[in-house]
Amino acid sequence: MNNRYDVVIAGAGPAGGQCARDLVARGYDVVVLETESEDEFPRQSNKSTAGTFPSMMASFGIPDDVVMQYTDNVVLESPTDHYVQEQPGAVLEFADFKRYLVEDGRDGGAEYLFDARVTAPIMENGEIVGVRYNGDEEVYGDVVIDATGPSAPLAKKLDVVDLKRENHAIGIEYEFEGIDIDRPGFADLRDAMMLRLDHEIAPGGYSWIFHTGEDTAKVGLCYIQNEHHSRYAKDGHTVDDYLEHWLETDPRFANATRLEGKQHRGSAHIQLPERMHTDRFLAIGDTVPTVDPLWGEGINKCMQSGRVAAVAVDSCLKHGLEPTAENLEVYDTLWHRDVAPNQRKRLLMTQLLYLAPNERYDQFMEDLHRLDEETLAAANNGNILALAKLFDIDDAPLLARFAKQQLKLGQLL
Repeated sequence: MNNRYDVVIAGAGPAGGQCARDLVARGYDVVVLETESEDEFPRQSNKSTAGTFPSMMASFGIPDDVVMQYTDNVVLESPTDHYVQEQPGAVLEFADFKRYLVEDGRDGGAEYLFDARVTAPIMENGEIVGVRYNGDEEVYGDVVIDATGPSAPLAKKLDVVDLKRENHAIGIEYEFEGIDIDRPGFADLRDAMMLRLDHEIAPGGYSWIFHTGEDTAKVGLCYIQNEHHSRYAKDGHTVDDYLEHWLETDPRFANATRLEGKQHRGSAHIQLPERMHTDRFLAIGDTVPTVDPLWGEGINKCMQSGRVAAVAVDSCLKHGLEPTAENLEVYDTLWHRDVAPNQRKRLLMTQLLYLAPNERYDQFMEDLHRLDEETLAAANNGNILALAKLFDIDDAPLLARFAKQQLKLGQLL
């Protein structure tokens, strides 16, 4: 086996897979190392709700045959109300989607090594020149990319990212059949992706039902383990306990049964990245995660991250430049411009959203009915004027408490 490449990528998820696709399309020799075995891939890493929008499908050439269900609407629920927005979407079969990225990358010339657990960078003269995997195996590249998600074995050892426990998001999801998709008193979830804001179910986070056809759906929840979660959490309750509580109390699940082998777990560290690159190295995808406050769009963000990383690498190597931190700086620029614009404002909005009490979520649904969709989209992108339209005088105590928390953390704008 060749052990020298133009680019070495650790991790075969959406970010790593898309980065490999883009790089081989530009003619580079690329190897992707993946911890899981090929026969079981993806198993442990199959963690996404896999909800996405047509823009992602079109931008990255994703085929229809990895889609479980096309949807017409996005639904936001509060404990007693809901809001429906017409917005086409797609719920992916995430395993098929990830396998497609591998197959397409291979067809383009990328080499994939499965059962290859990356453990450490190989350093020469203070710079990374390759990675060590499976104990003593080695592979070398002009540029090394960490796309391993929260484990981040390379980014951590290179001191590129500092993943803080206080903003650690954890989630769990099952796939079910026998769900009452159009239950009286609730929103019609046929051909819809639903996100619910309710601290009884997901304290400091959200839960979801994504319709996947007939009476089947993906059902799960996620919350960020920080002060917002602690404010509403029940002592001793785990993420599994909250999901069980929802399944036991929501009448839509009265006759639902879990589909065998369709359980997914995941985690991420939701925070502002201080930096994402150094000499000969980039961190992409959920190693430096970002989310939209309302819609999430984690898949799209990972794919975009992989794409702009490929652009940054190409901008160096095609001109014969050394991939120094200075020459790879374009990656950070493109990330903040194209992947996560207004990231600080959007992160603050996400934190504020999960701090609000359940009563405010009900009011939020009423607010959405009086506002136009453009305002909601602008607020999701961190537009200050659009955000201001979501608040009124009664929110003063909530905003004051949030400001106090942020000042304590040194994070307020």
